[in-house]
Amino acid sequence: MSKAVRIYKTGGPDVLAFEDVEIARPGQGEVLVRQTAVGINYIDIYHRSGLYPFSSYPAGIGLEAAGIIEETGEGVAQFKAGDRVAYCGGATGAYAERRVMPANQLVKVPEAVSDETAAAVMLKGLTAHYLLRNTFRVQKGDTILIHAAAGGVGLLVCQWAKYLGATVIGTVSTQDKAALAKQHGCDHAILYTRDSVSAKIREITNGRGVDVVYDSVGKTTFMDSLDCLVKFGMMVSFGQSSGKIDPVDPALFSQKGSIYFTRPTLMHHIADPKIYAENAAELFALVEQNILKVFIGDTYPLSEARQAQVDLESRKTTGALVLLP
Repeated sequence: MSKAVRIYKTGGPDVLAFEDVEIARPGQGEVLVRQTAVGINYIDIYHRSGLYPFSSYPAGIGLEAAGIIEETGEGVAQFKAGDRVAYCGGATGAYAERRVMPANQLVKVPEAVSDETAAAVMLKGLTAHYLLRNTFRVQKGDTILIHAAAGGVGLLVCQWAKYLGATVIGTVSTQDKAALAKQHGCDHAILYTRDSVSAKIREITNGRGVDVVYDSVGKTTFMDSLDCLVKFGMMVSFGQSSGKIDPVDPALFSQKGSIYFTRPTLMHHIADPKIYAENAAELFALVEQNILKVFIGDTYPLSEARQAQVDLESRKTTGALVLLP
């Protein structure tokens, strides 16, 4: 038996149940992982609330963790018992002490990277990777806007984009969050609670606008984000923490300057195990070189997953949040 967090129905944080679960032996191509750190992400709230519903219940929660392999199944050659590993994506159920996982969904964790850091950076860091290197390939001289710049993904995007030579503009809700974002590479932090974001963007860029907007907020920021873009700029919607975006007439994108719109997902970018491993290796290398500093805002015992999600949903947190089994 092992402890895990599961849900039997969708709803608020109170539907998260911390309970005993049976753990099977690893089968063909699988390994048993004793998890030492679990990453918390906004998609976990989407799953819990039913925005992204499961096909059946009870269901596990969570998509990211790090730990140590305890046992390998038949046909697993790339890992052995004792290896430190991490993962993101795949089937939900990361909020657990132990899990049986397909070996091809795991990557090795370098010695210099702690388990907590690995659990905090896998999903958020690989999200930053596909945003900056695939969706819109940021180059030296570009100007970008990242919403929620003091969040887990936001802080990584700020650092990585600055390293690539971009001018980084971020939105935050408080002065403390503005200071944190600036410490992580954000050149200009806009308080969206006080200022019009598009008006401040035009002021900062001398009327030009930004080349790309990375928006994980959704409903409340979408229309203003479009007004921040240069002609032929790109609007990247990769989350909806404030709710679903209202239906849009595609003609709006031509009216705003023949801009591009995309709604990518990490799962498509890590579906190929080879590309997944390569991207994770690139991410960990930047962490090892201290180019990317992973800021963990808070940690919680696994049994306090409810409180962790309450805190994340309140938008009062900064950086990454981690559960410790």
